[in-house]
Amino acid sequence: MDYHIEELISEEKIEKRIAELAKQLDEEYAGKEIHLVVILKGSVFFACELAKRLTVPVTLDFMAVSSYGDGMVSAGEITVKKELDEDIADKEVLIVEDILDSGVTLYNLKILLAARNPKSLKIITLLDKKENHEAGIKADYVGFDIPNKFVVGYGLDYAQKHRNLPYVGVVIPD
Repeated sequence: MDYHIEELISEEKIEKRIAELAKQLDEEYAGKEIHLVVILKGSVFFACELAKRLTVPVTLDFMAVSSYGDGMVSAGEITVKKELDEDIADKEVLIVEDILDSGVTLYNLKILLAARNPKSLKIITLLDKKENHEAGIKADYVGFDIPNKFVVGYGLDYAQKHRNLPYVGVVIPD
C-alpha cells in the first residue's frame, strides 16, 4: 500500500502533555512509589518520557501481551508473550499504554494483574480512541483523545515501521 503520514499531534504538544501528566501523578502519588508496567512495544517511548519527568520514586517492569493471535479480530483472551520480572503485590501499579483502542486486550490484562494483589492498579495511555471501545474499560489518565484513524509515531507502528517518529501521525493511503 502506498501511503503518506500527516501529523496529528506535534512533538511539542506531546512533550507538554506528558509533563502535565507527570505533574498530576506526582501530586496524586506524593509519598508513594509508582511501579510502571510498560506494555511492549509501543509504550516504551511514552513510558520513558513520563518516567523522566516524575519526581516520585519510580520502578519499571515490562510486559508483552496479545489478544489477537494470528488474526485481526480479538480472541477475547490474552496471551502473555513477555511476563513481568517482579511481583506486583502491594505495589502502586500504573499500566502504561500507547493507545486505548478497542480495550479488549487492556480489559483482560487488568483482570490478570488485579489477581496479583497490587495495592492499586490504574491505567495511563498516551492516546485514547473513545469511540472505538468495545470492552468496559477506561484509562485513569489520558494524554489525548483522538479520532478513529490509524496512527503511527511515538511508539506506534505500521508493519513495525514509524515507531521512531517524534510526533503522532495519521496514515493516509495514496
